[in-house]
Amino acid sequence: MSNYIRLVDTTLRDGSHAVSHQFSAEQIAAIANGLDRAGVAFIEASHGDGLGGSSINYGRARLTDEEILRAAAKVIDKAALTVLLLPGIGTQEDLRMAVDCGARAVRVATHVTEADIAEQHIGLGKKMGMTTFGFLMLAHMSSPEAIVGQAKLFESYGADVIYIADSAGAMLPSDVKARIEAVVDGVSVPVGFHAHASLGLGIANALTAAEAGAEYLDGTCRGLGGGAGNAQTEVMVAVLQKAGFQTGIDFYTIMDVAEDIVEPVMHRPQVIRNASLIQGYAGVYSSFLLHAYRAAEKYGLNPRDILVELGRRKMVGGQEDMILDVAFELAQTKEVAKNEDDHPNACDRCTKV
Repeated sequence: MSNYIRLVDTTLRDGSHAVSHQFSAEQIAAIANGLDRAGVAFIEASHGDGLGGSSINYGRARLTDEEILRAAAKVIDKAALTVLLLPGIGTQEDLRMAVDCGARAVRVATHVTEADIAEQHIGLGKKMGMTTFGFLMLAHMSSPEAIVGQAKLFESYGADVIYIADSAGAMLPSDVKARIEAVVDGVSVPVGFHAHASLGLGIANALTAAEAGAEYLDGTCRGLGGGAGNAQTEVMVAVLQKAGFQTGIDFYTIMDVAEDIVEPVMHRPQVIRNASLIQGYAGVYSSFLLHAYRAAEKYGLNPRDILVELGRRKMVGGQEDMILDVAFELAQTKEVAKNEDDHPNACDRCTKV
């Protein structure tokens, strides 16, 4: 087991969900510069849903991908500027643009059963000299054995690192341990873990992953991210150091970045509210939360009911456009039930006489 953990800070990508993708160029530059000064190894920046994500379906960003990357690249000295790419949302042309803007690493993300769709993008990243990550999302939805098979596909395509992502914050530490140990044993490249805090286990799960052999961990300052947020970078640094791991990050500096730079741009504190708790409980993709809130307001529903239904249907990242359809169906069902209560049939009236 390696004693050194490389941290990928994704405040400027996953954190984008929590600010409705409205980071300004000045905010991006300040955060990226602070993370670089703190010693973060990889700084991920893009729309919350990766390159090409700015759209009606996923949310319009304030800046283009190019503007985001150039704002970050101009202030980063040591860290690797990193982008997320979901095949089907981001394209090979988007990846070429990212390299032109200074990106040095790409995380190609797929559903946990669909690693095969990432071959071309990983290959292109390698061809352009990037560090490439294979990123398996919603890993709670597949068994450790099946995940190993997907990880081996990523490895065969040339991925430098394989990531297991608890995208819903649905895993318990025992789930993390089983998956990380299986993948560490199954591939010859380093393994990473991406944690969310929906069940309050983000840091515990990250530590479990490190103890199980993960060499890369994700976090965001102040936990800024989709749903209840991510494992909190500055807390993770403290916990890892207390547990005997090295991160290369200056603890005081990363605390100051979180408190003085990131916290002032947050729209709300990153806490576990009822709806985000349901996300972890039902296993719903973290970035669905704000979409569910908007759909609930539109149709007069409780967002928890929408999220439970999304979990029941096992909906995955990329299906945000279907959340309104689900809400509409629930509203119709609710209206039918209300009408039946208000207007019982003849037999019911006879029974009551």
